[in-house]
Amino acid sequence: MAFTPTAKASDFSEPWKDADRALVIDAYEYNSIDWAQLATDKRIVGFINKASDGMPPPYFCFGKDTEVQLCKALWRRYAVTRELFQTRKVVAKALGLKWGAYHLARPGNPVDQANNFIDFAEPGPDDLLALDLEDNDPTQWMSLEDAEEFVRQVHRRLGRFPILYVNGRTAQHIADNSYKYQLLSRLPLWYARYKPAIDAHFPMGNWNRYALWQFSAQANCGKLRCPYRVAGTPNDIDVNVAAMDAPKLRELWPFGGLIDVPVDYLASIPVPIPREAALKGNVAITYANVAAPPTFSELVATLGTRWASFRDGFHMPAVKTVPRQQRGIADYVAWMRNGKRFAFNERVAPKPDIDPLATGSIGFDHGLR
Repeated sequence: MAFTPTAKASDFSEPWKDADRALVIDAYEYNSIDWAQLATDKRIVGFINKASDGMPPPYFCFGKDTEVQLCKALWRRYAVTRELFQTRKVVAKALGLKWGAYHLARPGNPVDQANNFIDFAEPGPDDLLALDLEDNDPTQWMSLEDAEEFVRQVHRRLGRFPILYVNGRTAQHIADNSYKYQLLSRLPLWYARYKPAIDAHFPMGNWNRYALWQFSAQANCGKLRCPYRVAGTPNDIDVNVAAMDAPKLRELWPFGGLIDVPVDYLASIPVPIPREAALKGNVAITYANVAAPPTFSELVATLGTRWASFRDGFHMPAVKTVPRQQRGIADYVAWMRNGKRFAFNERVAPKPDIDPLATGSIGFDHGLR
């Protein structure tokens, strides 16, 4: 379902204090959960759990003893994490909570990471999917260009899109470059910002408001002070507020669409395979990207950038001009004979009783020679 909300002023200033606003918990494997206590908070509508983290560890372990032991430990942790994920999924749904999964994006392999995410989460048609981009730093996290391909691969396999988890700085960068990130800039926004008010940051590109706002986490929740405490969870649990009430959130869940863009525009076309290669089998199918047509604002931004580059190409370097003085025929003849112009400061001033315009050979002329 496409997400095309209308923003209200109350969406941006401590909306969690409004008892009608729906709340969503997101957790990872090391957050302890007392489900009986959590169920007492009737404002909690959904639970989003961390699923995959980059790529899975190798199944077969090789190398020295230490390397083999570490490899096996990583695999055991991966297996336990996956089992815990599925257990929480069953419990959350049994309590009537909406379920979701997020992928912690790492550098490289966007298509393989998308496949790993889907295989790990095994999402049902009503399960929310989210791409977690912790920061705009491609040395530690997935690049925005790779994230575009990740999102496209999820759509190829499932026919729907994830929502996008980003901090304020990354969200602003994507919004400012929406003509470049045509998918990311149109995903429903899961906004991470630990301040009481964020009205100064919206509207932001295609985002008039957020789908979820992560307002409470370890960064601003401690034993003495916390924006919102959820029963049965630790202080470092992440709490999110929705820009709507519980019935509306259940209606829109799991989102899966794009903001104001028909899904048909973002279909992917398989690249033709040569017949000889296809007959041999075991051929990987690749896709040609079909981007959405740019909006008017995106066209203006693109043309403005290119016009600036075009205009700057015609800028001439500043040249200090020197007043040009009249030269006589004698100067011209000397210049023709020497093959170059004399510098102005090297000229010998003519005597006052000699006419520089005379056509005959004079003493001044001989001096210049």
